[in-house]
Order: sequence, then C-alpha cells, then structure tokens
Amino acid sequence: MKYLFKTLTFILLLHIMLIAQPWQQNDAIFNPSGVPSLMFSHPRFADVDEDGDFDMILGNMSDKPLYLENIGTASSPKFQVGSGDIFSLVSSLDAEAGVMADINGDRKADFITGGYTGLHLYKNAGIPEFPIFVKEEGYFSGINTGSYPVPDLGDVDDDGDLDLVLGFSEDGSVKIYFNTGTDSVAQFSDNNTLLIGDVGLYAYPVFCDMDSDGDLDILIGRDGHGFAYYRNNGDAANGVWHPDAIPFDGIGSDTYFNSPGIADLNGDGKLDLVYGSGSGPLNYFRNTGTAQTPAWTRNTTLFGGTLDVGGASNPFFYDYDFDGDRDLFSGSNLGDIKYYENTGSANSPAWKEKSSSFSGLKHSIYASVAIGDVNQDSLPDAIVGDLSGNLYFHKNTGSGFIFQSDVLSHISLGGWSVPRLVDMDDDGDLDLVAGNEEGNLFYFENQGTPDNPDWVEIADYFNGIDVGSNCVPSVSDFTGNGRLDVLTGNMWRELNFFTFQDSVWKQDTTFFAGIVGGQNTAPALIDMDGDGDQDLVLGCYEGTFSYYENQAGTTSLTDQHIILPEDFGLKNYPNPFNASTTIEFTLSMATPASLVIFDLRGREVRSWRFSILGQGIHTQNWDGCMQDGSPAGSGLYIYQVRTPEHVSSGKMILLK
Repeated sequence: MKYLFKTLTFILLLHIMLIAQPWQQNDAIFNPSGVPSLMFSHPRFADVDEDGDFDMILGNMSDKPLYLENIGTASSPKFQVGSGDIFSLVSSLDAEAGVMADINGDRKADFITGGYTGLHLYKNAGIPEFPIFVKEEGYFSGINTGSYPVPDLGDVDDDGDLDLVLGFSEDGSVKIYFNTGTDSVAQFSDNNTLLIGDVGLYAYPVFCDMDSDGDLDILIGRDGHGFAYYRNNGDAANGVWHPDAIPFDGIGSDTYFNSPGIADLNGDGKLDLVYGSGSGPLNYFRNTGTAQTPAWTRNTTLFGGTLDVGGASNPFFYDYDFDGDRDLFSGSNLGDIKYYENTGSANSPAWKEKSSSFSGLKHSIYASVAIGDVNQDSLPDAIVGDLSGNLYFHKNTGSGFIFQSDVLSHISLGGWSVPRLVDMDDDGDLDLVAGNEEGNLFYFENQGTPDNPDWVEIADYFNGIDVGSNCVPSVSDFTGNGRLDVLTGNMWRELNFFTFQDSVWKQDTTFFAGIVGGQNTAPALIDMDGDGDQDLVLGCYEGTFSYYENQAGTTSLTDQHIILPEDFGLKNYPNPFNASTTIEFTLSMATPASLVIFDLRGREVRSWRFSILGQGIHTQNWDGCMQDGSPAGSGLYIYQVRTPEHVSSGKMILLK
C-alpha cells in the first residue's frame, strides 16, 4: 500500500507507531484467571520448580504442553504461564499429554509424553529451579503404543521403581506395564502388562490413592461423559483393580473427552480433581469429604471466568440491552449462538452468558452471527451463517425471534458464511458484508425498505479480494478518514487489512503487522477501553477470545499518495529450517533499519537494530535462539524488516 502524508510531522508519527508496535495483548478481559482454555486439555500436576507447591502442565491438541507456574502457595494456588519455556525442545507431535516423574533415579523429574508419534521420554537436563527436557530416542521401543497414548507413572508393585499405565486412543483400553528394570534403567515390554479395562475410544488414566489406603487406584477420563474409576482392592505390592462408579458419580456429566489431574491443591491432605475436556476450559472440584471417602464441591474461582464457546469463535459486538456498552455475540462449532451481556461498563467490560434466548437461531454447525436493527423498530434482528454457506434472517418481535425463510434464501456463499451488518453505502439502512470458506468477500446492498429489506449482491464490489480460506470480515473506519475499512481473518492465522483508495480496495500490511491469531482467526474491531481508538478482539478455532489494546490511537490517512516499495525482496532460507536460517532483504537506499522476529502470540523473540544500513542486499543469520540465548521452540515465526518509511513481513518454520 502506498501513501503520501501531508506533513513531515505525520510521517514521524507513523514511524513511531511502526517501531513501537502499538498493540498490547491483554487477555484478562476474556480470561481473568490467566489460565488459557485449550481444546482437548490435559492438566497434570507436579512441583516443577521444587518450591513446595503444585505447578501445572497443561497438554492440549494444538501445541506442545504449557507450563503454568504456581505463584500462590501450597494451600492457595494461583497459576500463570511460566516465565521460561521449559518445553522448548519438546515436539508438539510427541506431546499432546505428558507427566513428570523421575524415571532414571537421578533425583530430577523427567517428562514422559504421549502424542501423535507415540510414547517418548524427555530427560531432565536442567536444574531444580528450571528444568529443561531433552528427548532420548527409543526409550520405550519395547512397547507398541500407536498414536496418542496417554501415560502416567507410579510404583504399583512396591519394588522401588516406577511402573507405567497407558491409555490408548485406538480402542480405549487401559494397561499397566510393569517395570522389569531398575529405578535408574527402566524396562517395559508388551509381555509384562495387565489389562485394567476398556472405557471407549480414548482413555486418559492417572494414578491416585483416592481412598488413602496406601496403594494406587486409577482414575480414567474418556471420549464420552464422566469418568471410569478402578479401585485397588489389593495392596501396595499386589494390586487388584475393580471398577467402582460411586466416588466420581455425576462428575463430568456435562463435558466430554474428560482428562483428569489429581493433586492436593489446597494443602488439606485430601486429593482434589481438576479435569480438562474437549472444549478446553478446566473444571476444578475440591474434595470436601474425607481422605478416605471423597465428596466433591465445584470451585469456579481458580480457573473460572474464561469465555469459551467450545470451538470456532467469531466475535461480533452490539449494544443488545441498550445500556451504553457493547455486548458480545459469537457463533460456535456446534452451531449455537452465544450471547454474553456486558455487565461492566463501556470502559471496563465484564461478561455474563445469557445465550438461552438465542437457542432458536441454530441451523447447522460452525455458526456465525450478526446483530442489527434491520427494520428500524428499535429491536435488534439477527442474521446467521453456517457451514452450508447459507444466510438466515431472524426478525426480533420483542418476545423472541422469528425465522423468515424467504428473506435471504437467494444467497448461498458455497460454504461457511460469516455475515456482518453495516451501512456500507451510508444511506441509512443496513447492508451485508460476508466472507466464506473459499476466502472470498461479498457485498450485498440493502435496496429494500425498513419493512421489507432486500439485499442485492453488488458483483466484484471488493475487486476480487481473496484471503485464501475461511474469510471472516470486520468493517469499520479504522483509519479515521471517514471511509469504511475491512479487516479479515483466515484459516492460516493471518490478518488482512484493506482500505478504499482511488475507487479500489487496496491491502495495507502496516497496521496489524506482527499480530498472529489462532487457527481460523476471526477479528472484530471495537473501542474496548473507551479511549477513542479501535482495539482488536480475535476469535479462533479453539473457541476462545484474545484482546489487543491499541496503544497508538486512530491513524487518519489522506487521499494523497507517495510511492513506497511493496516489499524488500524479503525471504529466508532454508525454510522450514533446523538450527539456523538466513534472512535476506534489500534496501533501496541507506537508512536506519531493524529486523524483528515474533512468535505466534506477537511477543518479540529476537531483534537486530541498525543505526544505518547501506543500499543493497543484506543478510542476517538466526540461530534459532531467543534474545537471552535460550533456544526458541519449534513452530511458526513472523519476521519483519522495518525502516522509517516501510514495513515488510515474512513467515518461517523452525523444526527441531
């Protein structure tokens, strides 16, 4: 995108904005606990930093496990993402779930993982205060596990070494593998096993002494609701496991793919239960019974408050209750329309779900929704999209919604339609902007009346904009020049921003550079903090919401132009890479410049800043390490070259 600004002052202002990275991520608005909601979550507990309390390892479907440090106490925990990446050398393909245990007798807890590639050992090569895990190839070569086994370890035969329990994904069976080695060199094979049971298609077992009798019982999550519990009716040396439905009866009945973690989280000598689920949010039940006979009381303060629609969140804001602040709407992967009333204020939002009134708006899976007073009767109506690519108009009658099948029956976008209501032509009624699964953007002008809206497609209004796949639009005057702009997300975590210049839509890569959302990124622009500029909220495939505060203010551009280069000939090689890569870029003149690498959360990983670089080709090697010299983890990274006039970005993949 090419711009000319009226004054040198404005050029300097833009330069400051670009260098300062105006977006500040602050997810506490949608996640006050600070513990993320990750799809197919597997919470496990250990004193990772050896400070006397339980920390949490949170496995998940999307990435390698996350370390959450307990910054509270042994009796009053509080978890936050750890300051260091102790799993930087752990592959996400190896570790959907993992537990810590000292499997080699060196008094340091190792990391035993199960994932797509099977069962693995990552030995602890760190120090007590900061472990670091290095893969030891072939440690479990004697076991045929298949993909996604879920492990736990415990001494079930009282011989001083750790035995292994595995849950299997193929058939839901749970087996104990007896350690025929020693406490320093473990050995497991398919010939020394005991089948505990079969709980379905997926099994998530953990050892626990739930009745405080000195032997290890087994609690198992599964693909359906609830849990399976096998009580050890033998003793510490000779286990005999039998199913017992009573201790966990009714727990987990409203969630599925439940994966349990057991620990005494409040220091009262009784084991408590935390479990993840397919949808992600953690559920915490305190044992308010006895150490021998548990009774469960839900606690919503430790992990509560996270907004999670279950999957495929796509935020849309509208003051539905007319109290002066914007409420939040979203579709979901199961087709439900979610409504969160803003019970805070326009400057400091808080959320309370009240989705029941919108249950009749469900049509199919992967829903999206736009809210607006279409017929100008002061009652907000709803337009719903879904996986079919159709659009559905629901008129608000004051006592509920009525589906009017004929209003939008002529529109079909071919797959996963995402509508947005906005007065695009400034004629006083609401038009429709919509994206679809193919990545295209559509405009339907409202050529009807308030009583009889009639949306007519204006062909090629967006002059062929195609963002690749799963286009989710947000429309607003972000640049502050009196004309509407369009920000879109897509399947590949990208944001694409378009402004209307010279009678055509043109992409601008400046304003949202460095922000990378989750899979199926779904943006919404809104002044969340009441400071007069537009902030950014992102939905994603996981079903949660992220918030980025705009710290630069609204940027107002003029209609004049200055020719700037589209890019710097930016590339890196090799890509993907292991160990190191070379970033190459070209400057058209001598200028100050910087090269910055960001992770997927927009955090600066590594940077180089040059007071002056000459005209021509420049290269910079990145050794895969962060600014402090510690290794960066495997994954996708964004790199940017900036000069006072230009910004250009590229992507690279680090594989370890």
